[in-house]
Amino acid sequence: MEDLRIGVIGLGLRTSLALAAHRPGKGSVVTALCDSDPAVLKRQAHKFQAEFLTVDHRELLDRPDLDAIVVNTPDDTHERLAIDCLQAGKAVYLEKPMAITVEGCDAILRAARDTGTRLYVGHNMRHMGVVRLMRDIIRKGVIGEPKTVWVRHFISYGGDYYFKDWHADRTRTTGLLLQKAAHDLDVIHWLAGGYTTRVNAFGDLMVHGDLPRRAPGTPRPDGWLQEYEWPPTARTGLHHVVDVEDVSVMNMRLDNGVIAAYQQCHFTPDYVRNYTVIGTEGRLENFGDGPGDTVKVWNTGPTAYRDDCDIAYKVPLAQGSHGGADAQIVAEFCRFVRDGGTTDTSPVAARMSVAAGYMATMSLRDGGMPYDVPPLDPELAAYFDAGQG
Repeated sequence: MEDLRIGVIGLGLRTSLALAAHRPGKGSVVTALCDSDPAVLKRQAHKFQAEFLTVDHRELLDRPDLDAIVVNTPDDTHERLAIDCLQAGKAVYLEKPMAITVEGCDAILRAARDTGTRLYVGHNMRHMGVVRLMRDIIRKGVIGEPKTVWVRHFISYGGDYYFKDWHADRTRTTGLLLQKAAHDLDVIHWLAGGYTTRVNAFGDLMVHGDLPRRAPGTPRPDGWLQEYEWPPTARTGLHHVVDVEDVSVMNMRLDNGVIAAYQQCHFTPDYVRNYTVIGTEGRLENFGDGPGDTVKVWNTGPTAYRDDCDIAYKVPLAQGSHGGADAQIVAEFCRFVRDGGTTDTSPVAARMSVAAGYMATMSLRDGGMPYDVPPLDPELAAYFDAGQG
């Protein structure tokens, strides 16, 4: 089998995904790189031994020898770059979130359908062992029919990771209830078997709004992702624009009647996700998303709380970044580019997670007013649900 030839646009924080796609002789090889920063391009190029380097993505798209493009750029560029790639006839891997508005997502979907070019959106949590395990438990009926899903997201490094660069600027992300939560909202939809139709949310910039900021144009300090500052109030060197919320709570009603809730905080001492799914015959819960963690199920009762649970499922061991998910998602992408067909990471699902996060952000900035999620054009939904064939 000849290797797929892949180009990469953007060599920043998600370069690990591009590296997972660089497997010479094993199905895919990165042969062309693009980054708008020449210094970044030079620094990262040796990891790939790529044949072609450029700071202009249009030069990448002009190359007839590329089978697909991985877009790993900041969120506010996704719509423009994805559409450019699709119109150039290049299959696209688009890193989450799909775009920073509902309209942007729909524009990308229309471009993929109108050009007949394959589009893949990288919601890698669908390939994490813990998420697949929870979905298998639900599918087997161990907790009955799911009726409510609760997710709490504790983000210890949030102030360092999201408030020291472009993530802190709402014009580039909409907000962290979209940017950071898109994965979890997608997982809620996957586990619950439905999409959000109505939301309301509250949130605020409680801690990071008054902390010292860098002047515009000042680079981030060296080691900014290795030396996290504690307590949160001691953080310095924030991005010159900070206008996204650092704590938020969101309520959702799904189209199948499921009620869900998501909470996010960027000034906790620990990093962990907590998933709870309650069905008609039991409850499952998970703390953490790494190999060796446990999904616990309680499906007898009623009783007081029992830490030992009724059934404990071990999350399968995995190797690689994001609990082995990056390697799995690249494998699915390459299979999709070669053969087409349906994939676990659905562009429709990616759009619906952005739509839920976007409308929730509008709600929290409107005092918690409930907002309806705009439905997707049924013809677009049908095209992608059929595998873009």
